[in-house]
Amino acid sequence: MILSIAQLENERGELEVSIRPDETLDGLFNGKLKIIQKRKGYRYSIDAILLASFCRLKKADEVIDLGTGNAIIPILLAVRNPTNRIVGVEIQAELVDMAHRNVALNGLERRIKLIHKDVRALTTSFEKASFDLAISNPPYRPVRTGRLNPQLQKAFARHEILGSLEDMARIASFLLRSGGRFCLIYPASRTIDMLLTLRESDLEPKRVRLIHSNEREEAKLVMAEAVKGGRRELHVLRPLFVYELDGHPTEEMDRIYSMDQDEDEIGVARDREKPV
Repeated sequence: MILSIAQLENERGELEVSIRPDETLDGLFNGKLKIIQKRKGYRYSIDAILLASFCRLKKADEVIDLGTGNAIIPILLAVRNPTNRIVGVEIQAELVDMAHRNVALNGLERRIKLIHKDVRALTTSFEKASFDLAISNPPYRPVRTGRLNPQLQKAFARHEILGSLEDMARIASFLLRSGGRFCLIYPASRTIDMLLTLRESDLEPKRVRLIHSNEREEAKLVMAEAVKGGRRELHVLRPLFVYELDGHPTEEMDRIYSMDQDEDEIGVARDREKPV
């Protein structure tokens, strides 16, 4: 069945939020948000917080998070901009249940809708060009490289078992309107692979930002924004340093953690770029 965002409803209605013995309840942004997580399974990382801070939002944007996990990114975006409607897609049933509870716990049921589905099959759920912004924190290790984590949720998050960067880019290109944006975070060591994959999917890289632990360390992560059908012009932003040399968070990270970024840091979207 083909859906529109307006048709999506949170089928559970009133949801009683409970915390299970193998879960924790963690505060974020000085207690403004509360997130349920597994004690030993999937837990959100700084990647999600940085990616949410990197995404540019317009008031009317319709947003989809590809592989939403426990819904941390939709929750962060919904709190930052109270006018956006956001869809989170997740294949793992246990994480979908946790995502529903997190959305309810933060009072965002009317803003965030969740779908239990394989991201790779979304062409059967939505019409082409249904969204303005797609987001992904994709797995980054090919299945035959490195040791698979015995915790399946962690293994799925790190290894390309349930989808690859190519899959995410292909689906994002299908779902995005002309001029729509795809934001993702990826290992800096695979920046070239990422940029080539985006371009091959008609997603033109427009902004990239490298993330360093501190000013003496090489970049570990890279965030990118690509535009569906965009012109060829790449802006390499100043690097983001997570820590000072003394181990304390940088001033910018303090602002990110307190949701107190200025407009230039957030990168509020201006008029959507016209495709070539």
